Amino acid sequence: MGGAKQGDLLQGTLDMLILKTLARGAKHGYAIAEWICASSEDILRVEEGALYPALHRLELKGLLEAEWGISENNRRARFYRLTRAGRKALAADAQRWSRLSIAIARIMGEEDTA
Repeated sequence: MGGAKQGDLLQGTLDMLILKTLARGAKHGYAIAEWICASSEDILRVEEGALYPALHRLELKGLLEAEWGISENNRRARFYRLTRAGRKALAADAQRWSRLSIAIARIMGEEDTA
């Protein structure tokens, strides 16, 4: 972990962030990456090489559905949206993330006694 750069995502969090982004409505891949970046105030950046395999994996799991459409800049793009299973997975992920972040905050907030 010592070699991680600012903006690197913990393993497993990208799927949750994609699901959360799509809970706001259908988006194409580039818009998903942009929303995550903007919402994190440019701290989290999702590279294409990570985003599209994650979208494909989530679609195969039945958590997303996709269909072709036209983007805001008039290009053909795949638009992704959550399925009912995706909403359930997001709720479970959010609950796990909340517990994990509280536990890490407790550890990081402890004073060194050594």
